[in-house]
Amino acid sequence: MDPVIRKIREDLAREQNKHNQKSFQRFFKEGIRCYGVKTATVIGIAKKSWKEIQSRDKEAVFALCEELYESGYCEEAFIVSSWVPNLKDRFEYSDLDIFKHWIETYISNWAECDGFCNHAVGDFIEKFPESIAELKCWAKSEKRWLRRAAAVSLIIPAKRGKYLDDVFEIADLLLTDEDDMVRKGYGWLLKEASRNHQKEVFDYVMRNRKEMPRTSLRYAIELMPETLRARAMEKNR
Repeated sequence: MDPVIRKIREDLAREQNKHNQKSFQRFFKEGIRCYGVKTATVIGIAKKSWKEIQSRDKEAVFALCEELYESGYCEEAFIVSSWVPNLKDRFEYSDLDIFKHWIETYISNWAECDGFCNHAVGDFIEKFPESIAELKCWAKSEKRWLRRAAAVSLIIPAKRGKYLDDVFEIADLLLTDEDDMVRKGYGWLLKEASRNHQKEVFDYVMRNRKEMPRTSLRYAIELMPETLRARAMEKNR
C-alpha cells in the first residue's frame, strides 16, 4: 500500500464516528459504506494528502485514485473528487475513458456521482467541449450512475450559461427515464441552465411537461418566479 493511502486511511479511521455513520445513511436509499467523517474534515485530509502527491505523474495519481475507490468508502471516493480537478491542466482526451470506467465500476450513490462529475468531469468538458458527444452516449447507458453523470457533468458549465443546446439534448435523452436519481439529475441540470436562460428552459418545460416526470419538472422550475412555476404545475398538464 502506498504510504499516502495508508496515512489517509489512518486519518479517516481516527475521525470515525459511529453516530454520523447512521446519520449519513438517511440521505441514501441504498446502503453506503462510510467512516462517518464530516465533509470539512475529509476536505482537509484531501488537501493535506494532495501536497504529498502533486508532483507525481498523472498516471500515478490515477492509480492512487483507483486504490481509494476500491475500498468502497464514501469518504475515500470524495478524496478522489477533490484530487482530480487539480490535474485539469494535465488532462488528455483519453482520460475520459478512465473517468467513465470509474463511474461504471465504483460510483454507487448520488453523492459520489455528483462530487466527481460536477467538477472533475465538468472541468474536463470545459477543456474538451467536443467530449459532450460522449455524455450523450452515457445518457443511453443501462447503468444509472452513468446516466445521471451525463446530466450532472454539465452542471457547472450550465450554471455559467454554456452549452444550452447540449443541455436540452441530454434532457431529451433522459426525459422519461424511470430512475428517480436520473430524473433529479437532469431536472437539476435544467434548473442551473435556467439561471441564464430562464425563458428557454421554461419553454422547454412547457413543451415537454406532459411527458416529464413531476420530480424533474419541480427541479427544473425551482428558481423561476412563482407565476411561471404555477403555469408549469397546472393540473391540466
